[in-house]
Amino acid sequence: MQTQVIENESRVGSPPHTIVSARSIARSLARVARGEYGLVLLASGAFALRFADDSFVQPQPGTSAGDHLASGLVPIAVLAGVVATYPRLRAGVRVLIAMTLGALGITFGAPGVYHLLHGDTSGADYTGLLAIVAAGVLLVLGPVTLWKARRTDGSRRRRYVRRSLLVAATPILALAAFWFVVFPIGLGYVYTHTAPAASTPDVGVPSQRVTVTTSDSLDLAAWYVPSKNRAAVIVFPGPARAKEARVLIRHGYGALLLEPRGQGASEGDPVRWAGDRDLLAGLEFLQHRADVDRARIGAIGFSVGGEILLEAAAQSNGFKAVVSEGAGSRVGDEDISGAARVLTEPNLALMTAAVTLFGNHGPPPPIVDRIERIAPRPLFLIYADPGAGGESSRQPKYLAAAGRPKAIWKVPGAKHTGGIDVAPAEYEQRVVAFLDSALLGNG
Repeated sequence: MQTQVIENESRVGSPPHTIVSARSIARSLARVARGEYGLVLLASGAFALRFADDSFVQPQPGTSAGDHLASGLVPIAVLAGVVATYPRLRAGVRVLIAMTLGALGITFGAPGVYHLLHGDTSGADYTGLLAIVAAGVLLVLGPVTLWKARRTDGSRRRRYVRRSLLVAATPILALAAFWFVVFPIGLGYVYTHTAPAASTPDVGVPSQRVTVTTSDSLDLAAWYVPSKNRAAVIVFPGPARAKEARVLIRHGYGALLLEPRGQGASEGDPVRWAGDRDLLAGLEFLQHRADVDRARIGAIGFSVGGEILLEAAAQSNGFKAVVSEGAGSRVGDEDISGAARVLTEPNLALMTAAVTLFGNHGPPPPIVDRIERIAPRPLFLIYADPGAGGESSRQPKYLAAAGRPKAIWKVPGAKHTGGIDVAPAEYEQRVVAFLDSALLGNG
């Protein structure tokens, strides 16, 4: 009987070798964390875990590990190179690397914080929160290492002069590292890893929840209000533009409010540059609707959606009317002139490379090189002044490059894509008149 009790207790309790293994691992990690190199090693491991988890272990719905080879393997390889060379570097260089990695680590974890605050945290976000902790360790490690490595030889005057020069140079180096490395890479990472949470648009009438499948097999969430005049318009991105959709619905147009990939309930990564596939899929959906005439399909896009719409319309003549509001310059392709180009061009080049890497998708062609292909289908450009994202400087260029028929409207006093807010009656009159003329043959 006694033997039986002992056996049962052994089964209930944790296996002894598991306890010993966990304790030994904890002791090993504690020993590693005592030194400078050990902390860098552990922090880099946390960052690598973040990339592996996000790219390979828990990728976005509708995607696989094979879709993220570049965004997962390249950063891990860079981290491995840093860890391998770190002990051989001088103290000043080590401090610069540790601080730069620490600042970047905050951006690696920022999407996790964003999703946590918006109540849609997923499994991969927790390694992002771990990355922020690791980043904090590196940001503290930098000044500590610099203090420990200070030189004590020479006279007091020499030491003070050296340290004064170091104090003066540190902000300059920090600003350079931030501008040329942290900002472009960090923005590229956050841009490709954050998106609005799921929401249901209020269009004022009953709508159908539908699924639109893209050419790369992603299921996108969408809401559709059937057409009453045989014409329909894609609203892109959809859920955030319910106000504009209500205008279309009031005038009898079918409205497909399409949620881009990686946003809300749509599958895929939030890669804005791949949005042309989403719009082409929406076009195909409407072309198979019984209530819609294939020759009466248009689209209205906002901000990045407006930029991507211009590219999609250049690819397919299925869009019979195109309204683009707030299209500006894509990320990494801003308008810069004069002496500022010396500082901005390297920044923009690295930003484009970062978005390409972390998004696993290259940038679309320049709009000015493609917009002419939309003609002879009617094009209507709307923009705010000064607006945002370079829209006020880019819109005249887009107009000049576009073929006929074309129209443009600068909305005075409007914020970015806010034309309907400052001039609702005029907005409705202009947009509906354009669509009536293009799709219904009225006017």
